[in-house]
Amino acid sequence: MAARSPVLHSFQQGIAPWLRGSPSIFLAPILSPGPSLFSQASSFSTSPSLAYRKRHRDKNPDRGVSGLRRKPPTKALSISGIVRAEGLPKPVLDPKRRSQVEVDPNHGLYGFFNEDKELLTKPNAEAAHGRAWTSEELRHKSWEDIHSLWWMCCKERNRIATETRERRRLNLSRADGPAKRREMTVRKTQKAIKHALTERWYAWEDAWQKAQKDPEIDLEAGDLETPIYKPTTVCFSPHSLRYQTLIYVG
Repeated sequence: MAARSPVLHSFQQGIAPWLRGSPSIFLAPILSPGPSLFSQASSFSTSPSLAYRKRHRDKNPDRGVSGLRRKPPTKALSISGIVRAEGLPKPVLDPKRRSQVEVDPNHGLYGFFNEDKELLTKPNAEAAHGRAWTSEELRHKSWEDIHSLWWMCCKERNRIATETRERRRLNLSRADGPAKRREMTVRKTQKAIKHALTERWYAWEDAWQKAQKDPEIDLEAGDLETPIYKPTTVCFSPHSLRYQTLIYVG
């Protein structure tokens, strides 16, 4: 049997002949078990992929086009070159240095707040309200009264919505119970107003249809001098017991 070469014997044993002794320090990674020398455990970039945000550009071709003249802007829309950070106004934190502005006490924006002009109404005051109006009660009201009551309900709902939004901003949504019950009462009143006005509208339609068939009513009279209603008068004749119908000619 032929003698084997020492180099072949070394390679069969898995160790090169020049590595039979103690290997050098810089060759230690080659001999360590693990992934291949040319394999990469992590990506080249150390930044996570979620940190990169794709920039969504506005692809609207009509962006900046005037709604009146239908023309695009002649200048750039960016104001970075016009307004600088140091030129922006700064808020005055000291109340003594603030300018005193006279405000109308009856300004319309105060309608979004309560009578004391407070930002939030106390729960006890919010719960102190009566019942809703009924349709039977509103049938006897005039048009002016119903019109005023309707806009008072709208004003009250605006105030409740403003305070609800403020409580949500302050994380006080648990205190919305009295406000919700008060709003429900106001909405019932508005529902009753619509019901009463709908009844009046149906009554007016019925009266108009009957007036078109009534010979005593002239719907084509457009001036104030021509009477619209030409009634027939019924009188009792003293000479007989019969009724005589006299047509009013005008």
